[in-house]
Amino acid sequence: MTPTAAENRWVLDQSRPLRLFTLFILYVTQGVPIGLFWVAIPAWMAANGAGAKDVAYVLGFTALPWTLKLVNGFIMDRYTFLPMGRRRVWLIGAQMVMIMSLIGCAIVGPASTDIALLAAAGFIVNMATTYQDVAVDGLAVDIMEEEERSRASGMMFGGQAIGIAISSAAASIIMSQFGASAAYLFAAAFIGVISIYVVVLRERSGEWRLPWSAGQANARNLSIQAKAWWPILSSTLKSMIVPASILWIPVLLVRGYHYGLLNGMTPLMANSSVGWNEAVIGSTTGMANLVAGILGMTVGGWLGDKFGAKMSTIGMFTAFIGMSMIMYLGVALWSQEAFFTTFVFIWISFDVMITVVALPISMRLCDPKVAATQFTLYMACANLGITIGAWSLGFADQIGGFRNMFLPIIGLHLLGLLIMVFAQFPRRSGHDSEVADQLPQGGGVAPVHN
Repeated sequence: MTPTAAENRWVLDQSRPLRLFTLFILYVTQGVPIGLFWVAIPAWMAANGAGAKDVAYVLGFTALPWTLKLVNGFIMDRYTFLPMGRRRVWLIGAQMVMIMSLIGCAIVGPASTDIALLAAAGFIVNMATTYQDVAVDGLAVDIMEEEERSRASGMMFGGQAIGIAISSAAASIIMSQFGASAAYLFAAAFIGVISIYVVVLRERSGEWRLPWSAGQANARNLSIQAKAWWPILSSTLKSMIVPASILWIPVLLVRGYHYGLLNGMTPLMANSSVGWNEAVIGSTTGMANLVAGILGMTVGGWLGDKFGAKMSTIGMFTAFIGMSMIMYLGVALWSQEAFFTTFVFIWISFDVMITVVALPISMRLCDPKVAATQFTLYMACANLGITIGAWSLGFADQIGGFRNMFLPIIGLHLLGLLIMVFAQFPRRSGHDSEVADQLPQGGGVAPVHN
């Protein structure tokens, strides 16, 4: 029986606007714990006297689940509940765990001096968040059509930046007024509202909304679902060892490195150079993330459509090198509030833009049969770079202070730039025809170009 228009109203494969909005709002949701643990808590620690080593320690453990999340993709590609879609059951479950973990943090309520507890809280909440992230990424590769990918990339990472903006600004103010436990509860409530939206959605026509609803698994999903570990491992390995994939990995590491390092440096620099407290640091970085998110959704998507992923990434890497050189040479200007504020807005905006314009390359390199696994491996490489960048902050004192930390940023981005100039990356997915051949004929299932 053909689904009615009313039944298809909340079905992702039936509406491009719904697909784009869903990716946007799910990345906003993911940005909430990131803003809390990557921005608000480090700012709170710095304002209460924590040093670079303590902040680096907490950020290192906060980043660790994002490096380890490659395991998540293997599990999601192997096990799911297809009557509810390939990814949605994981989305609902992950967001429930995020909420419960944040409530647990509020109950325990570690102080700014409880470094081990803060590190544990960051690890646990971000572990749950990585499962949500992998489920959203797998959904994006599964559900988006080729011509939508640049725009989808902008919506995804623009949404994440907006989520970080909301969380970092709101959580910093809440922390300064009511304490850290109130900020944890704010994040849990926000995620809870979005979880209701995910329950209402369906990925494809005819699927269940909940385990006790009516419906059936989609034929397209049944045809590509791996039923054993070896097909997942072999398909992923074949896709990962092609030359373009091997060359892409160091580019992702470089992008992650600058985020991990600068995210930890910013509150410490703000406190020592400009004298900002946690509320000012949080509100400034929050506004910067809001601007970055808007730019990612508008300018970032436009750049990808106009110039392509490769040329846009080359341009953004060049811009990031220029900004880093200005910061290294202009250390005497760091104490000027206008200069430092401009730096915060620029580096956060450039980071989001690099992520937006480069994401379609990761999508195009993925085999749809193992999309969650392969895409997660690429994102894990970027997150490994984040972890390395966060940990390297602990060596700032040994190498002459924050100024000299810009030198490895410049050097690594030059390496990434050279790879982007000389390497050849796909302009569209190399697996489109393969997927079309595998889809069953008839049955009303339209091909999805991944």
